[in-house]
Parts: sequence; structure tokens; C-alpha cells
Amino acid sequence: MRHSISFIMLFVFLGAALPGGAFASPADDPFAFKASAYLVKADGKVVWSRNPDKRLSPASLTKIMTARLALKKGALEELVTVSRAASQETGSRLGLKAGEKMYLGFLISAALLKSANDACHAVADHVGGSEAAFVVMMNREAAALGLKDTRFRNACGHDEDGHYSTARDLSVLAEATLKDRAFTDIVSLVALDITTAGGKRRFRVENTNELMGRYSGAIGVKSGFTSKAGKCVIALVERDGKRLLLVMLNAPNRWWDAVEALDAGFAAVKKASK
Repeated sequence: MRHSISFIMLFVFLGAALPGGAFASPADDPFAFKASAYLVKADGKVVWSRNPDKRLSPASLTKIMTARLALKKGALEELVTVSRAASQETGSRLGLKAGEKMYLGFLISAALLKSANDACHAVADHVGGSEAAFVVMMNREAAALGLKDTRFRNACGHDEDGHYSTARDLSVLAEATLKDRAFTDIVSLVALDITTAGGKRRFRVENTNELMGRYSGAIGVKSGFTSKAGKCVIALVERDGKRLLLVMLNAPNRWWDAVEALDAGFAAVKKASK
């Protein structure tokens, strides 16, 4: 690891010493310039945070809500016909063609693992009838979950005025959705082979969450990136019966910093249990 053990122990001390995991000032916070906002929870309780209620672009972390609704409203074995609008999606994509058919479960997997926008849009069209109608459903679900600082304008996480969330709200969304076994099974995969109906075309989708398969105990959940949102990640890790959830928004070195935050979090939990 690039930083010294003394740096990590300073992080642990500061996070554990101050009420509610808050830091006395940005100067005391070793992550002050590493993410616009972050939050660490241990077994559902906030250990420390910075700007947890700041409204920011969530990029493809949005797709957690899309998957949540699709899993609640649909069945994995349902056949979905790809719309023209979905086939014309930009950014990360599978390259689906209008009129192609694919199982809903495969489309959800492609949206969560590869962050494929065409797969995500096809899911929204299928479940909601249109992306616009699906976004209405997303915002209703956000309200039901008590996400007061979250508003969706599209299903996949594109930068758009009025499309925002916070580290705190995203932690609540992730925790709620991780209760769905199908969701957890998908986001815990390192890679998956999927096909269109009938097996005519095959795709290998690899998890964009680089902690999966590389960081001990990593369970999920999702990474994201846009020019406005920057690099984002939500990570869930379990070790020795303890679970840590990390949310980082606009974190330029998200993988290095995520590892350090998680290492520090487990060290703090272990110290507190003695």
C-alpha cells in the first residue's frame, strides 16, 4: 500500500474518536481531498463520513434502483424485446439491436456488471412501458425508502440537471436492495456469459467493480463514472462476521482509496470490539 501504517492509524483514531464519525475540521480528515463525499457503515451504523448529505451526480450507481424495481416487478425469465431507444443508448453498452430479445435476468446482469446502458434502458422500457414512466416509478420508490435527497431523471445514470443523490441515500438504497438474493448474487459475480434469446449472440460481461475477486471479502455492489459525477463506487465487504459498506462519490483514485478506507474500517471495528 502506498501510504504508511501511521496514516491508516491516524484515520482510524480520528474516525473512532469523534461523535458520529464526524471530523473536527476538513484539515483533520485524511480523505478531505480524495472524494467529494463518502460514508462508511459498519453493520449498518455510520463509522465516519464527509458531506454525506451533499447532492451529487450518482452516475451508474443509479442502476441499483433500476435493478431493484426490475427484480420487484418482473421475473428473471421474462423475455424482453429491445426497443429502438434502448439500442441507441450511448456510453457503456452491449451493442444490442432493436428487436432483439433477451431474458430480463441477463439484461439486469449486464446493467449491473458491465454497466451497459442499452441493457439498462431495455429493462426500464420493459418494466415501465417507457423510460419516462419507469423514472416515475424510480422516484416513487425513492420516496418510499425515505431518500429525501435523491431525484432521478433517467434510468441509467446519465448526467442531467435534477438527477442527483447523496452518499447517505445511496447507502440506504444499497442496503435495502442487497436484501434481494437475486441482486446480491449478480453483483457478487466477477464475470458472466449471457446470450440473446436462442443463443444467437453471446456476450461476456465483466464486473466493473474492481474490488470483486481482488479484495478479500468483497460482496459487491456497483461502480460508476460520468464526466460530471467523476468516479464513484459503493462497496460491501464482509470479514469475520462484520460487514462494512463504503460509498464514495467523485473519488479520482477510488480503488486505492476504497481499499484504504475499508482496511481502516475493519481495523476500527476490530479495535472497538476488544
